[in-house]
Formats: sequence, structure tokens, C-alpha cells
Amino acid sequence: MKISYNWLKQFIDLREDAEEIGKLLTAAGLEVESITPYETIKGGLQGLVIGEVLTKEKHPNAEKLSLTTVALGNEVVVPIVCGAANVATGQKVVVATVGATLYPTAGEPLTIKKAKIRGEASEGMICAEDEIGLGTAHEGIMVLETQLPNGTPAAHYFGLETDYIFEIGLTPNRADAASHYGVARDLRVLLQRELCKTSLHDFKVENQNLPIKVVVENPTACPRYAGLSITGVQVKESPTWLKNRLKSIGLNPINNIVDVTNYILHSVGQPLHAFDADKLANQTIVVKNLPAQTPFKTLDSVERKLAATDLIICDGNSTPLCIGGVFGGLESGISNGTTNIFLESAYFSPETIRKTSQLHGLKTDASFRFERGTNPDMVLPALKHAALLIKEVAGGTISSEISDSYPTPIKPFDFLVKYANINRLIGKEIDKHFIKRTLRALEINILSENADGLRVAVPPYRVDVQREADIVEEILRIYGFNQVELSENLATSFLANFPAIDSNKVRYKTANLLASNGFFEIITNSLTKPAYAETLGLAAENNVEILNALSNELSVMRQSLVLTGLEIVAYNINRRQKDLRLFEFGKVYQKTTKIANEVAKAETGNAETASTIVPETAPTTKIKYSEKVQLALYLTGSKTPETWQHKTQKVTYYDLGEAVANLLQSLNITDYQQVEIGSGNNENAYNSQLFAYGITIVWRKKEIARLGLLKPTLTRQADIKQEVFYAEIEWDYLTEKLSNQFNYSELSKFPDVRRDLSLVIDKAVSFDQIQKLARQTEKNLLQNVHVFDVYEGENIGADKKSYSVSFILNDQSQTLTDEAIDKVMDKLIKVYEDKLAAVIRK
Repeated sequence: MKISYNWLKQFIDLREDAEEIGKLLTAAGLEVESITPYETIKGGLQGLVIGEVLTKEKHPNAEKLSLTTVALGNEVVVPIVCGAANVATGQKVVVATVGATLYPTAGEPLTIKKAKIRGEASEGMICAEDEIGLGTAHEGIMVLETQLPNGTPAAHYFGLETDYIFEIGLTPNRADAASHYGVARDLRVLLQRELCKTSLHDFKVENQNLPIKVVVENPTACPRYAGLSITGVQVKESPTWLKNRLKSIGLNPINNIVDVTNYILHSVGQPLHAFDADKLANQTIVVKNLPAQTPFKTLDSVERKLAATDLIICDGNSTPLCIGGVFGGLESGISNGTTNIFLESAYFSPETIRKTSQLHGLKTDASFRFERGTNPDMVLPALKHAALLIKEVAGGTISSEISDSYPTPIKPFDFLVKYANINRLIGKEIDKHFIKRTLRALEINILSENADGLRVAVPPYRVDVQREADIVEEILRIYGFNQVELSENLATSFLANFPAIDSNKVRYKTANLLASNGFFEIITNSLTKPAYAETLGLAAENNVEILNALSNELSVMRQSLVLTGLEIVAYNINRRQKDLRLFEFGKVYQKTTKIANEVAKAETGNAETASTIVPETAPTTKIKYSEKVQLALYLTGSKTPETWQHKTQKVTYYDLGEAVANLLQSLNITDYQQVEIGSGNNENAYNSQLFAYGITIVWRKKEIARLGLLKPTLTRQADIKQEVFYAEIEWDYLTEKLSNQFNYSELSKFPDVRRDLSLVIDKAVSFDQIQKLARQTEKNLLQNVHVFDVYEGENIGADKKSYSVSFILNDQSQTLTDEAIDKVMDKLIKVYEDKLAAVIRK
């Protein structure tokens, strides 16, 4: 948002420079992002002064040139060669001195230098208006009627002033500051000076020649609507002062009527709209909603289809004239032939304007303010001020009373504020007199006061101040954030709980983790073939069948993700994309059917009671449908692309295991058990049908994942000839059971100690068993257990393997001694020899 320093001076006496004002505004929450000088005429006429022609002679070497001497004040007289026919002795003229840069109306800038023109010295230039950017005339030099002394800056004569434009990063909550008057209100509090308000005493209704009837059919969307008519206006170019005001903040002047409405908007924050009154049918304005898809051509000559929720300003025939608070219509706007106008000033519902603006993609200065909340009490003052300005710049007569539809006045926000809470939230005790003075200066009325606090009434235009904490923020930003000292010991009177776990955020985090490790996400169809269930060892009667299926190929909901994912793997391999890392979050579905007394038995735990509830003679069934989200991972092909530096390596089961372990660790799941598929404790038809080998992961007595190498019979069925490693994770269960509680412990001040053992054990022994035994044996000093080498060969026996295992030890209270370390290692050696029949290689 652009704010003019000189424009601000209309509302408040500013003695500080623009830089200081910018610092004050930023400290108070209106962040000034930049301050840019602005000149109404480029260059600001720097180096141009008023001079007086003392002598004029004909140039000896050029018929059309004259030799002049010009007095520039302080007894300075310079020779200037001039080509203008109208130059004469005694004239007051504009002189560009040596070193000045001219910015002509057309053409490139020109810097004045000492020169010889046709052999005669010239030390300056007597200027025409187009040569200094003041106009287009070039018939001769400018001759001034002035008594100003020679040497007076030309900028002073022409009334030019250098302005400074603040670029303010306005936050969405500060709609009250979206104008020069709004910014001046903050400066009033910061500088403790009074505002200069525009006098409206000269406003009066001069006749009743053009009364306009106003009907508001939707007062919810338009709580207040006011207007008046002005006759006999002359639409023309705006005066210089008005054009300069608008140009300074980046607006292009259009005509005097429209420019006044724009000026009022940026001056006091109240959008206005002017209609050609002669185009209003039945001299009536109706504020209403029109049927959906009603066509309407806006000022930009685009025909738009209106929505039923759009608030439309219509005439007496319900012809749309304007999208209320957003954009005007092409047919009813101000043109050069307009002589009578109806001037609108309103307060529209922010929700209505925001919805319409978003729907039509229209962002205007008016909608920007209306959708954030304007001041309903500014409707009439802005209307009167605009009417007086229009009379000043366009002539005309106010020819109707003000029509003001305001059935339900908007009340101030009324609530209590406690001194204790002000001091607690700010972190410092604030003087009560300062608090009350600040609130009154912010136009927040104090209705009552007691020892504990205040009851306040906040004006409706402060839409961001509706509760006690907002009042505290207002006091603090005026008091100054930098005025609040930091205490030596930071403390808080409130500690929030950890937020509840958001399953969507957990899923997004996991997807990012997988993607950062080279996985690509896939999405497959939940509809699949009925035969897939039998292929996977799942009961076909548990398929959820589709009514009116399009084909038998897509007639049931899938019970597993694996085969639909393999279709994607095959599709990519057939297109020479053989190195794949894929994942999918997908739903699986199942139907279970039980006889009613079996259900009752399951629910009561008693067969006799069940038969009482559901007699044997009346068997019924109970069907239950379930769906859950699973996470599937697929690995196949090579780990990395083949290069001249590294030979390619095929992915292995351990690559998949690492990905699953990292995923679980990211979810803070570490206390799980691994059970080999096919072992006595892990007989499962689905797992056995799925994997050639692999493991299941058990957490809190629930199988949460299964992973391994898919059986070749399964992959060949999908026309895949290379190995595919697959993991399936019960995602819904994981996210349901996740905890947001964490345990923290101090980092040890003492060094870790590493000891290695080489164990020769049976091939059936897993590393998981080695790790569990270690943790059961030493619970205090053992920190981590890692395997760093595996060996199998004839040297140790056909049914044996060797694990090289490292043990990390640490004592939180002291540095470990050799004696303590040896004691731990001896215990580990003994338990491995006793429990696993391990041979320790030394």
C-alpha cells in the first residue's frame, strides 16, 4: 500500500522527516518496506531559477539567434545564446543553469554545459515549457509574470514540492489503516498530536430536482447504503493538485468525477461509486441479488455471468449497473457526456464481497477494503466530502437529500479488560494512565473502570480488536516492543500440550522421507479382479463385490495392494524402466460374514447365552464391511545407475529392510520385534503365499508390517522376470497408536567404548536374537549393538555362519574402566555360549 508523506500532512502536523515517520510506523506495526522520493515533474526542476533578461543583441553569425545577458541574482550575470523569437529585454524567464539536467515532455534528458554557439559563449538556457516537462507548447520561451527576485528556484515559483512515498506492508487484519487518514490515526497516538479533520459545514442540499429512490432488498449483504444526486456537472480533466495526489501513489487520473471518488477512497478509506443518473430507470437504485448466470458487462468490457450470491446494484427495471463493492458496469459509468450523477457510499458485508471477488477473479481497490471491513460510520462523511469536492472541480448542484438505508446500526465491540492480564501478557507493568490515554487516542471508548480493569467499546472499523488480547496488542505496539526489557530468567504462566497427531501430516512427512530416498509415489485402482484374492491365499468370500460392475476385470474391491502395484512395476519394466523404487498409500477392503449366534457368542463369550439370544431355529447372518489404509513399498532392479566409476549392484532384501527401519524410526517406533516368515511362531497363509522369504514386524503384540522377496510365481504372473522386494505396512494402525510424547535424556559427558566379538553360530540364529540377548544381559551400560560382517564358508562348516558384532558401552556417571568393560564382555560371551551354542573366535 502506498502512502504519501505530503498527503498525510493534510490530516496531522508532521514536523519529523519521512525517515523518522517511517521508523515510527514500523515500530507500531505498519511496516514501512521502502521510502521513495516522488517528484510531480521529473527532476524537480533542480538547477532551474528565475532570471531577468538584461540585454538582447542579434547574433553576429546566425540570423535566427540572439545574444542575451541574464541576471540570476546575487550579482551573477551570464551570457546565453537564445533562439526564441519572443525573447526581449526586461522579461522574467526560466533559466537552466550550467549543470542542470532537463527532462523534456518528449525526448531524452539534456544536461546543460558551457558552450560556444556559432562562436559566441553561452552559459545556460532560457527555457520553453516543453523543454522542462511542464507542457507541450514550443512557440517560444516562457515569460513569467512575477515579482520574485532573480535566482529564486523555479520549483518555488511553480509550487512544486518533493514528496516521499511510503510502501507499507499492510497485514490483513489492519483494514483500518488502508488509507491516509487511517495511518494518520496511528501517528496521532504515537506523536500525541491532534488530527486535522475536513470541515463539512459548507455541505447543503440546494434543490430537490433529482431525487433518487433507494431500495435495499438484502440488508444482510448491504447493512448500510447511502447516496445523493448532483446535477449540472461538467466532466473534464482534473485540476493539477488532484492529479498530482493520485499520481503520487501510482494511480492514473481519468476524469474529475472518477478522480474524486478515488481520492476519497485513498484519503479516508471509504470506496465510492458514481453513476450516470440519466441512465437510472425510474430514478431508482435497487440493491439485490440477481438469478445465477445473469450476463453483465463490466467496466473492462468483459461480459461476466453473475452468481446468485453476488450483490448487484440495479436500477428500477432490475437492470444490473454495478457489482456492489467490486466493479462498476460499462453502461452506467461516467462518460464525457454525463451531466447528472448519483453518488454512492455504502458499507457491504466483508464475507459477501470476498466471495464475489474470488469468484470473478476481480481484485480492486474497493474490494480490497470492503472484504477486510470498512468503517460504517464513515459512509456519510465521505459522501458529503466527495459531493463538496465534485462541486469544486466539476461544478454542479446537490439536487437531492441523502438517502441513507441503515436499518440495523452496527454496534461497537463491548468487553472487559483486566489490568493484570495486560501486564501479564506484555511482561511488564504498564502505567494505568498510559493505558487509558492510549485507548482514548485509538478511539476506543472506556465505558467504566474499577480497580481491576476497564470495560471498553471498540469502534466497528477496528475489526481486528474484539477481545482482551487484542487490546493488549494495541497497547503494546504503541508502548513499543523495544521498551519491554527481557528478564534474566524467562518464564511462562502457560505451557501448551503437545498438539494432537495429525494423520495427514504424518503421511506427508513419511511420503517426503520416502521421496528423499529415491522412491516414487504411485496411485492404483481399488477395483480389481476377483481371482487376485485366491492367488494371494485370501478368502474369495471376503471380496467386496461391486454392484453393476463395468467388467469382470474390475468387479471387486482389492484385499491387498501387492498385485495392483505389480501391474505398475510390469508397466514400467516393459518400457525399459527396470530400476524402480515405488510406494503407495492405498485402501484395502474386506467383507466378513458371521452367523448371528456366532456373533452373539463372540460378543457374550458364552455359547449357551448366545443360543438364548439367537435361537438355532432362526439362523441369521451379520455382514461387516471394513476398509483400512496400508503403505506398500516395491524395490526391484539396481541400486544405482551403472557408471564408469562404480559397477551396478542389484537391490537386496536388506535395502528394503533399511527403508522400513528408517520409516519406523522416523515415527519414533523402535521397540518392535522381527519374526521370520514361515517359522513356527509365524504361520500365515497370506504371508506364505506372498513371500519366498522375509520377516514380519510385531509392535505392541500386533503385526504392523511384512516384508521380503515376492515369490517368483507371483511376479511371473504379472509378467515380471526380475526379483521384486515388497513391504506392506498397516498404516491406519500405526497412525492410530502413535504417541506425541517424548522422553529426553542428557547426553553423556563420558566417552563411548567399543568392543567387538566374532561369533560362529548356527545358520538358523538371527541377528535379532543376538541383539535381544545382549540387551537382556546388560541393561545399564550397553547402548548399541551392530553387525558389521557376515561370513559363510567351508572353513566354519556348512550349517554355520560367522557374525562380527560390535557393542557400544557407556556409563553416564563416569569413564568406563577396563575392569568394568571386561566384566560386561565376559557376561555376553557366557550367555552366547550357553544360549546360542556360539563359538567365540579369538
